[in-house]
Amino acid sequence: MQRPRLHAMTSDLRNRLLLLLVLPLCMLALLGVWMDYRSADEAAQRHDQRLLRLLPALADSVLAPGAEGGEPPVWLMAPPVEDFLRQHDGFSGFSVRDLSGRLLLGDDWVHGTVPETQEPEFHSVEARGVTYRVAVQRGPTRAGEMVVALADGSDPRQQWAQHLLLRVLLPNLVLVAAAALAIHWAVGRAFKPLVDLAEAVEQRSPRDLSAIDEAASPAEVRPLVRSLNRLFSLVNAQADSQRRFVADAAHQLRTPLAGLQAQVEAWALLARSGGHHRAWPEKNKPNSHLALSEKAQAAITLRASEIEKLRDATRRTSQLAHQLLALSRADARSLDAQVPQRVDLRDLCENLLEMYLDAATRKGIDLGLDAQPVHVFGHGWLLRELLTNLVDNAIKYTPSGGSVTLRCAFLPRPKGPGRAFLQVEDDGPGIAQAERARVLERFYRVPGTAGEGTGLGLPIADEIARAHGASLVLEAGAGGRGLRASLVFPA
Repeated sequence: MQRPRLHAMTSDLRNRLLLLLVLPLCMLALLGVWMDYRSADEAAQRHDQRLLRLLPALADSVLAPGAEGGEPPVWLMAPPVEDFLRQHDGFSGFSVRDLSGRLLLGDDWVHGTVPETQEPEFHSVEARGVTYRVAVQRGPTRAGEMVVALADGSDPRQQWAQHLLLRVLLPNLVLVAAAALAIHWAVGRAFKPLVDLAEAVEQRSPRDLSAIDEAASPAEVRPLVRSLNRLFSLVNAQADSQRRFVADAAHQLRTPLAGLQAQVEAWALLARSGGHHRAWPEKNKPNSHLALSEKAQAAITLRASEIEKLRDATRRTSQLAHQLLALSRADARSLDAQVPQRVDLRDLCENLLEMYLDAATRKGIDLGLDAQPVHVFGHGWLLRELLTNLVDNAIKYTPSGGSVTLRCAFLPRPKGPGRAFLQVEDDGPGIAQAERARVLERFYRVPGTAGEGTGLGLPIADEIARAHGASLVLEAGAGGRGLRASLVFPA
């Protein structure tokens, strides 16, 4: 249950770090794009100024109008223009047109609308797979007013727009992706000690409050380990104090309760004997002067009833003290110093059958045994207490004419080692499925349950099962009737 929460925690941290770090990286990437564009724009403006300076030289290259018949004008290319075209061979061009737009000199693809004024104009032209920056100006030449144009394919602004994905966006995307992967790896690496510590604590039993080895913990989490160990120590000390109090109180109550119960049993016997005088016929009374009056007999009967109630109360109190002591002794932490022994479950079932046979017979219950030879390692006196609680509950709540069966066996499994189990099954009223988890809580009794009890029998059995690393399973009996309580041992 906890492991998904750990992964959710680290995933949430990763997402937050990615958000906090990748967003600034994206902002920096956009800033880089803007700065790159500004740089290209400044370089393009310098290119525009260069083209603008070359346009008058290109106009001066026209020396005279052409001959009659549409001959091109006489011209001699100025050295600055010639140097420019030679340096940008394949990425430059020029044209000279008349005011009607007819090409007189140069390249036909260097074109544009005829300007209405003599102010220079700039536009872009796509030709031969290259985007050209074209400067156009209308002005006087030796052959009359004409339109000269000069094209440059090395304009940085045009190249920047053309190679935006390759030069700007792609490197920034790679940078952001690499940063995201690095953050993902770094967060997993940085939080691994914390995740390992959380998993180690999660795998512990709720009753295991021993200190975590601080030396084996990474330096980053040692302050947390120290705080956890301090908390474990305080909780353990408090639990030990409560456990000792319960054990001492139960132990101190057992002796006076046993004496009180013995006295009450004697009083109840005497009270029942005195009450029998009411049933004697007048002629069979031993001495008429010793015979009890009707009023005295009624008082004795009332006293006998009160003593019976007192006897039942002392029995319940004695049972409660015994169960509290058993519950304290069944705590897993109090068993650490006791070495587990080999326990014969079949022998244990036979002893319990012999112990409860008379009680089952008096109630008209068929108490049966289905036991196979099986042994487990554990604490025999605790397993006996567990089985006693299960059998006692089964006989107490099974109606007359019912049956209770004790079982123990070894269940083989197709894969892996088998598991031993100990089981008590009855055909009584059973426990509703919705209540099966709650009856393992201390002092809880199912509402409407007949008879009197302390609500500790099944919790003690569950505590003993946990102390043995086993599990107590409550389910319906055969045919959906009664209750089947099974103690399944680890493989």
